[in-house]
Amino acid sequence: MTDPSTDPTGRQPSATPVTRAPTTDQPDARRPSWSTVVFDLDGTLVDSIGLIVASYQHAFRTVLGHEQDEARIRAWIGQPLIRCFQEASPEHADALFATYTEWNEANTERLLRPYAGVAALLRELTAAGAAVACATSKRAEPAAWALRLTGLTDLVPVLVTMEDTPRHKPDPAPLALAVARCAGVAADAAYVGDAVVDLQAARAAGMVGVGVAWGAGERAELEAADPYAVAGSVGHLRSILLG
Repeated sequence: MTDPSTDPTGRQPSATPVTRAPTTDQPDARRPSWSTVVFDLDGTLVDSIGLIVASYQHAFRTVLGHEQDEARIRAWIGQPLIRCFQEASPEHADALFATYTEWNEANTERLLRPYAGVAALLRELTAAGAAVACATSKRAEPAAWALRLTGLTDLVPVLVTMEDTPRHKPDPAPLALAVARCAGVAADAAYVGDAVVDLQAARAAGMVGVGVAWGAGERAELEAADPYAVAGSVGHLRSILLG
């Protein structure tokens, strides 16, 4: 989703704790609201929602002969693909997964887009002394590819993907691992995401949950999940994360 206030339009996950950048001594520098900030990937750091929805619909048309309700697809975003396909059609889950993956990979470079302002925000967080990470239900290879295509690889030192934990959002395991790899603590960490499962996982992990309204989730649904805040733009998110 385009962010109106900011005029927006393979690396393996590291198990090494991240060294925190020193806080700048400039008098106007902001301090991070939390020492560790973990982000969701799809619909939060990268504009991949259109790609994901189109990939799902291609898979359903090809394998089952019909499309799926888009609202249901958007509600799946943020969860492991195979789990969603097993929910939709257990007997066809493997074929749906394979068809989705093939089409998604063939169209990623064409349809994946950056969110304007996100790279600058990540740089500001790091300069202010925050540890930055990403915890996603995406597989490692496409997750790293998405960061690379949007120029975010070097700005996200810690990447936790589907393969890193046996349980996934809304379970807190991926978030807890990301915080641990940042040498942080949950009580001083925030998780930023565009889906209700993101906010549920943050709460279960003992972290602050911050929603963003430019991805897959509807603002009303995010607000009903009782987050710390829901940001409507990258500029708004910056004001939340950098006090």
